Amino acid sequence: MTFFQAIVLGVIQGATEFLPISSSGHLVLLPWLLGWQINPDTIFIFDILVQWGTLVAVIAYFHEDLIRLILAAFRGLRQGTPWKETDSRLAWLLALASIPAAAVGLLIKQTVAFSFNNPAAASAFLLVTAALLVIAEKVQTGERSLDQMKPSDALWVGVFQILALFPGVSRSGSTITGGLIRGFDRETAARFSFLMSIPIMLGAGILALLDLSGLGFFQTLLPALLLGTASAAVVGYLAIHWLLKFISTNKLTVFAWYCLLLGAGGLIFYALKV
Repeated sequence: MTFFQAIVLGVIQGATEFLPISSSGHLVLLPWLLGWQINPDTIFIFDILVQWGTLVAVIAYFHEDLIRLILAAFRGLRQGTPWKETDSRLAWLLALASIPAAAVGLLIKQTVAFSFNNPAAASAFLLVTAALLVIAEKVQTGERSLDQMKPSDALWVGVFQILALFPGVSRSGSTITGGLIRGFDRETAARFSFLMSIPIMLGAGILALLDLSGLGFFQTLLPALLLGTASAAVVGYLAIHWLLKFISTNKLTVFAWYCLLLGAGGLIFYALKV
């Protein structure tokens, strides 16, 4: 992997992690469409670890919220009332929402890894993202806020995050859709989606580091990985800021059309190449 490729993929990761158009789908399709010859093991590990950049971005953007939530969570535990205070309750709801995808991800890790080498699958899953975004717009009528969220709501959104284990299904798109189906307003659904990305990206990044420690090309990949991660962090921060403003007054339909066109185009191109 060249430095140029790493920077481009980092920018793509940062721009598409939080926009509901699937960062993983883009990271699978872009090298394939451009004819980049990158070792499958390298691209899979890179795609997972570059999420550290977007993890840094979301932590930096919501750092005040995170500090408040963490302190409240420990305060609630110490006082024996973890569900009483709003911030403490939200912190535990975020943890609860992370369980479904974490559990399923460990069970089907090899299947997920295989799909990262399959551009046809990534293209097809982009069509799933398009369908989810259309559903989100059809059902979005609620006005519930974060302080009205229940454990069943958090688990529901967490189940939607399972879909995003596969490249092409947008994590933000699927979880925002899950929140909208439960009657939350658009900004609340997006904010909860971004916050719940932190545990799952952290866990995936740690597992990828463990995998990387067993590979012989770690030292040669490290410089490119650092460049890609830094690019993802900067672009990801800007993407969060933009999307929170955009989604409060605009529909998700434009992203659905984008995913539909990219997914269909990818399938057609794959069929022509085979």
